[in-house]
Amino acid sequence: MDGKVKYYEGCGQEGPIRCIFLCEFHPTAGPKITCQVPENYISKDIFDTVSHYIIPKVQLQRCTLTVTLLGSKILGFPVRIDNKKYARNAYYFNLCFVCDAWARTVHLEPLVKKLTEYLLSMELETEWLSKQSLSGEAKALGGVMRQVMQDINSRRMCTLTVGTTTTHLTVVRVNSDPTPVKDHQVPVFLYSRQSFVADQWDLTTNQILPYIDGFNHVSKIAALTDVEISLVRACIQNLVYYGVVTLVPIFQYCAVYSATPKLRQLTRCAGLQRQCVEFCARSPRQHPKVSDIFRMYAGMSYGSTIRDLCRRMKPQDLAINERKLVLFGILEGLIRRVYKFPITLHNDDTASILSDHSQPLVRTYNGLVCLDELCCQSGLTALQIEEQLERDSNVVFIVK
Repeated sequence: MDGKVKYYEGCGQEGPIRCIFLCEFHPTAGPKITCQVPENYISKDIFDTVSHYIIPKVQLQRCTLTVTLLGSKILGFPVRIDNKKYARNAYYFNLCFVCDAWARTVHLEPLVKKLTEYLLSMELETEWLSKQSLSGEAKALGGVMRQVMQDINSRRMCTLTVGTTTTHLTVVRVNSDPTPVKDHQVPVFLYSRQSFVADQWDLTTNQILPYIDGFNHVSKIAALTDVEISLVRACIQNLVYYGVVTLVPIFQYCAVYSATPKLRQLTRCAGLQRQCVEFCARSPRQHPKVSDIFRMYAGMSYGSTIRDLCRRMKPQDLAINERKLVLFGILEGLIRRVYKFPITLHNDDTASILSDHSQPLVRTYNGLVCLDELCCQSGLTALQIEEQLERDSNVVFIVK
C-alpha cells in the first residue's frame, strides 16, 4: 500500500491479511487464542475486550461476524460442535482473519467461512483441532495459517492439503452496490436475452425481462407489467449488479448528443464497423454504409437535436435505424447524452409545470434533476416541459 496515502474506514480499499488466529472456548479458562500467525499480533488485552464477540452466544453461531477496534478489523465465523466426548458436551472454535481497520473485507468473508468448514470437517473426522489444543502443540495448524496468509496476500488463492483432504481458496472480487436505479433510466441487455433461462431469476425478474428492449424506461416497464415500480427498480438494480444489463438514457427526438473522441475507432476497427452496421440496419436484408453511419454520429453536437439530424440526413433513405444508431453509440461510448437541468435562480421561488393529468407540479429546481426525470414525473415530453419552463423568467437551464 502507498505509505503517503491516508486510508480511512469506508474508503473501499482492500488491504492485506495481517494475522490469522484460532480461538477456542476452554472449559475452565473460557475463550482463548490457541494459535496465531504471526505470534502475539493480537495481544491478550485486545482479545479479552472482544472475546465475547469472537466466541459468541448460540444465536450468533455460524454467522459471519466483523469486529473493529484499535486499528484492527477481526473477521470470523464461529462454530459449535455438540458432542458428549468434549468437556461441557460441546467444542467451540472460531478461525479469524485480522486486517487493518480501514480495509474492505467483504471479499474475504467467503474464504473465512470455507476455511472454517474445512477445519470443521477435519475435526469431525479426526479431532484434528481439539487434539492439537489438548497437546499444547499447534505446529500443523500454524503451518496452515501461515500458508493461507502468504498465498492469499500474494496470489489471492491458496490450495491446502492436510492428510488426504484438499481445499481450494480463491478471493473473488465483490462489486460495490450499483447506484440506485431511477424511473427514467432505460435498461438494455449486455448479452442476448435468449442466453438466460427462467430458473436463474425470481418470478418478478422473469416477468419484466421480456420488456427490457433498450427503449422502455423503468416507469414504462412497471406500467406494462403491472408490477410495483419499487420492485422493478430492485430487479433491474440486481441485473446491473450481475452485469446482465446496463442503463442508458431515454430516446427522444428532442434529445441532444455529442460525439466523443472514441468515434475515431469506427474508421479503424473492422470488427466495430461490422457490429455497428448489423445493429443499426433498418432491415436485415439491407445494411447501411459505414460512411453514412459515421457522418450521422459526427453530426451529433450541442444545439442539434436528433430530430434536426434526421431532417437533415434522412436516415430512412440510408437504411439506418436512428433509434438503434443512438443506442449503439451510447453502449460503445461513441457518443454521449447532453442533458438539460432546470435551475431556479432564487431559492425562495418555485416554478410549476402542468402535468399530463392537468395537475401543476410545483417545485424549486436545484439543477440536479434533468428533463428526462421530469418527463417521467409529469407524463410530458421534454419539449413540452421546456416550453412551459421557458415562460418562467426565474428558471434557467444548465446544459452538460
